[in-house]
Amino acid sequence: MAEDFPFEISPMFEGERIRKNDMYVELSGPKSIGFELVKAAEMDDVVDGKFNMIGPDIQDMEEGGRYPFAMIYKIAGELVEEDLESIVERRNHDFQNYIQGLMHLNQRYDVWVRLSKEAVEKGVTSFESIAQAIMMLFKNELPFIEKVEATYITDRDEIEKLMDEAKAKYKARDDRTRNLHDEDVDTFYGCTLCQSFAPSNVCVITPDRISLCGAINWFDGRAAAKVDPEGPQFAIPKGDVIDEEAGEFTGVNETAKSLSSGEYDRIKLHSFFDCPHTSCGCFEVVGFYIPEVDGIGWVDRDYTDSAPNGLPFSTMAGQTGGGKQISGFLGIGINYFRSPKFIQSDGGWERVVWMPKHLKDRVADDIPDDIADKIATEEDVSDLETLKDFLKEKNHPIINRWEEEEEEEAVEEQETPQQAAPAMQMPASMPMNMPAMPTSGSGGVKVILKNAKVSVDKIIIKKNE
Repeated sequence: MAEDFPFEISPMFEGERIRKNDMYVELSGPKSIGFELVKAAEMDDVVDGKFNMIGPDIQDMEEGGRYPFAMIYKIAGELVEEDLESIVERRNHDFQNYIQGLMHLNQRYDVWVRLSKEAVEKGVTSFESIAQAIMMLFKNELPFIEKVEATYITDRDEIEKLMDEAKAKYKARDDRTRNLHDEDVDTFYGCTLCQSFAPSNVCVITPDRISLCGAINWFDGRAAAKVDPEGPQFAIPKGDVIDEEAGEFTGVNETAKSLSSGEYDRIKLHSFFDCPHTSCGCFEVVGFYIPEVDGIGWVDRDYTDSAPNGLPFSTMAGQTGGGKQISGFLGIGINYFRSPKFIQSDGGWERVVWMPKHLKDRVADDIPDDIADKIATEEDVSDLETLKDFLKEKNHPIINRWEEEEEEEAVEEQETPQQAAPAMQMPASMPMNMPAMPTSGSGGVKVILKNAKVSVDKIIIKKNE
């Protein structure tokens, strides 16, 4: 049946990137609006294989244009239930990327799609061929789906009208885990859907930690593993507790080591700095360490300006993604902000110093009352200097960390005798020009590197003539 389509369909096309110069049209994404939604329905309410188009089709679009875009799938079957909606929804990401010349990124209302010029030249002139391919893959790969109907929308007014309904659906799914926590279960769930873009990433989904994309919670993972045991969502035995506060478990470590091909062998689910969870690329929010204030900022895809560290989301996302454990950056799903275990081993909310206002407003009910007005937004600060002033003015708890560090430094200075400086033991590499250091005399030199990760390719020592 695949030969009936004007494109190739294969997992080999996962990870295909369509750059701006090769793009025919861009759909939804950071500069437009859109969403994807799967709805469980009764058998009589679904016309199997039917495609509905609302708004201009591909053949009506201008080359190089950007359009709003929504995809709605109704699914039905004897085993279909609401718990499976988000799983099927997330597989849309998988299957869209099976299509040569089509790039699908992110999820929910962050969905971002590009269609290549080459695909249009080969005959992809209607969304119907794409929708029919996706519906075929849904039924072939997820046999519990007996009937499926697709509606694609490019009319902005219609998308805006349906957006509230979609967001309400997402929220209802997320709220289900409110009263369930990691200690209440013996099994977590894993997801490797993003390994086409991040080969070593293993997303660990627990009651207290939603998937990085924000689309799959613990109940969703359980439902997916039940109906599709060989699929990309699977059970992870929790195993023994190694570090309860940081969220480290033997079962999670064993699974991570196996599925990352040994890239890493430890994950601390609720840690920002020490063996943090890996970040794929579909995460909703990226956290970033700000050494100048020893605090953590968070920025989401909808914020287009630069954060106080001078970097926009796109730059930090590029640094964070790829399935690595990156010191100083961390990708998360927005619902993780609502977890009582939110980065608890590194201070939790008391370590948070900055967020975009719209993101802060979105999770306002879950920010502790005593810290809420002490977290800065773009309306309060513009750079690191004004951020520091704001934190002092608001008496943010992070100030206590500054005072503790200053006291430690004072003690170190008192205990350090004035003597000849020993030969320096240089770390692997240092990306800076070090000043000449005395090797004799009574002055001595003290070098303090705080929260530094340094490396050098070569050190050349020359004798002064």
